[in-house]
Amino acid sequence: MTAHGVHHTRELLRRGELSAVEHTTAVLTAARDHDTLDAYVALAGEHALRAARRADARIRELGADAWRTLPLLGTTVSVKDLLQTRHLPTRRGSLLPNDRPAHDAPAVARLRAAGAVVVGKTATSEYGWSASTLSRTAPPTRNPYDRRLSAGGSSGGAAAAVATGLCDAALGTDGCGSIRIPAAFCGVVGYKPTLGRIPYAPNSADRLAHQGPLTRTVADAALLAQVMAGPHPADPDSALGSLDPPRTHRTLRIGWIEYDHTTAEVRRVTEQARLALTGQGHRVEDTEVRCPHLYPALVDLLAAWEAAGARPADDERADPGRLEVIRHGRTLTAADVIRAEQVRHTLRTTLRRTMDRYDILAMATVPLEPFAAHAVGPPWAADARDLQWLAWAPAAYPFNITGQPALSLPAGLTRAGLPVGVQLVGPVGADDLVLQLAARLESDLAAPAPPGAPRVLQTATAP
Repeated sequence: MTAHGVHHTRELLRRGELSAVEHTTAVLTAARDHDTLDAYVALAGEHALRAARRADARIRELGADAWRTLPLLGTTVSVKDLLQTRHLPTRRGSLLPNDRPAHDAPAVARLRAAGAVVVGKTATSEYGWSASTLSRTAPPTRNPYDRRLSAGGSSGGAAAAVATGLCDAALGTDGCGSIRIPAAFCGVVGYKPTLGRIPYAPNSADRLAHQGPLTRTVADAALLAQVMAGPHPADPDSALGSLDPPRTHRTLRIGWIEYDHTTAEVRRVTEQARLALTGQGHRVEDTEVRCPHLYPALVDLLAAWEAAGARPADDERADPGRLEVIRHGRTLTAADVIRAEQVRHTLRTTLRRTMDRYDILAMATVPLEPFAAHAVGPPWAADARDLQWLAWAPAAYPFNITGQPALSLPAGLTRAGLPVGVQLVGPVGADDLVLQLAARLESDLAAPAPPGAPRVLQTATAP
């Protein structure tokens, strides 16, 4: 038996129909023997089974009360290979050495403290530089709906693992859509909270990176985010990530954005989400957010950060695509970076005014269907030398620049059977509003469940 989500597994454990050891063993065995998508780069093995045995002991002792203080007890979680973990190597998708201490990042520590069993590390592009999951350390992570296609990225391993039942939930990172893009491509939920709500340490000075869950349901995403949220001394932004008072409108003002070059199939599928929102009684109207020079400014911010941490002596071992970004960063001046920061300020101001008119923004998470598994983007953006490696995801990166909460929800399938995501975006701090609306929309859309991994007997031998 493989994983079907946090709440589902928790209920089986509560009813005594499954033990944590049986569940963890099955997940580890499936990940070892049936990970045909290359979602994982390392498995926890005996360390995970020891945590599962402790979970079973607590359940035997306390029964249903065991989950009062340990809401994730006995459930399986994977961690993206950008985040530090004890007991498991962190290669960050790179041939370059990782000199950071081998201890749990704050969010990982909080998952364990809530009873979650960390079962392994999932694939990423090198340092998460691209919105695909290509690296020089592992094969590309493939799409669970079509192995010829990409799972997206850079949390593609996390999304593929959740979609195929190789963990109950996953922890990913999102610097320019790296949670939401693979969630849309793989047909799962991907949630990027307000910047700082979940502490990220060590974080990047570009202040674009968030951490968040990838799950099968909105309820699972909300639970994991609640467990991981809260200030941490290692992340100064985490003191700013508190929530605004919940908005109590029963009828929401929703601004619908349709980006240029959205494909006909993506438009057809996401139109169902728009109709569902209207059917719930919300006021949905077309809008747009214009910010000149936004993508070039994003490229300069990212390239400056990459170049600042890259030594020329390491160029030979760097990912070739990322190296093109580094080389661009080495050409930038301080004035270039300040001009990019001015564009960031303009976008934040523009979206703040937009959110005065709307409670929520909604749109297709990605305006196109998944591209080839070995590419960093669609054909027109696949050459890293053109620095267009993120230009195909215009609905993703603006909300990293502003720090707003954003969630991708499965909206349905194209005629070719590929998932499409719809994205909901709230004001800074209004995470609860985003999650509440997403849960209602999830119920109305009833998108097809992701494909499951091959069934594994509960008595499978531990790896």
